[in-house]
Amino acid sequence: MASFKLVIFDLDGTLLDTIEDLGDSVNEVLKARKLPEHSYRDYRRFIGDGMEMLIRRAMPAELASDVELVAELLEDYQAAYGRNWNKKSRPYEGITECLEQLSLKGVPFAVLSNKPDHFTRLCVSELLPGVDFVVVYGDRAGIARKPDPAGALAIAGQVGVAPEQTVFVGDSNVDIATAVQAEMLPVGVLWGFRGEDELRAAGAQHLVSKPHEIVDLI
Repeated sequence: MASFKLVIFDLDGTLLDTIEDLGDSVNEVLKARKLPEHSYRDYRRFIGDGMEMLIRRAMPAELASDVELVAELLEDYQAAYGRNWNKKSRPYEGITECLEQLSLKGVPFAVLSNKPDHFTRLCVSELLPGVDFVVVYGDRAGIARKPDPAGALAIAGQVGVAPEQTVFVGDSNVDIATAVQAEMLPVGVLWGFRGEDELRAAGAQHLVSKPHEIVDLI
């Protein structure tokens, strides 16, 4: 019998490599406003705390406190990402096989992302077609986003699995902090947007370099 009964995955940087579409969309908005653009390396640091924080981090520091401008750029970004979200984004190598193996072991799996809920569902349905996630949640009104554990605990409760029987997999300190606060097993992936030092410092109990290693933990 498996020691863990549920796996919750982060989306961007964990299941899907979305950095170029995300970065291109923000740069499109910044360029239109004649503001400095950024490299994909920069966006790897900016992403993880929701779209508004992404925009604030991408803006010049002296403008990031301008509430009206932030709102305008956020609206423009959502429109740009709506055009660009599937141009370059793809599942990481080995992810589809990892999910298939979890299914064969009878272990349900879910997604919890800080990306807006409608974009989260769109990316999952079209970039991971036919994969049977038990729950897919993005950023939703009334539920605090990660690293608050509310979303992760809600998923575990909905599936009927105790937190201590749940593995939480992500690529950033936000994901690991979520797992720690939810009292789930925190697993960091080394192929994502952040790095080993950040994941270890946040409290990751396991680090994996290939998706199949997640299955081995179950």
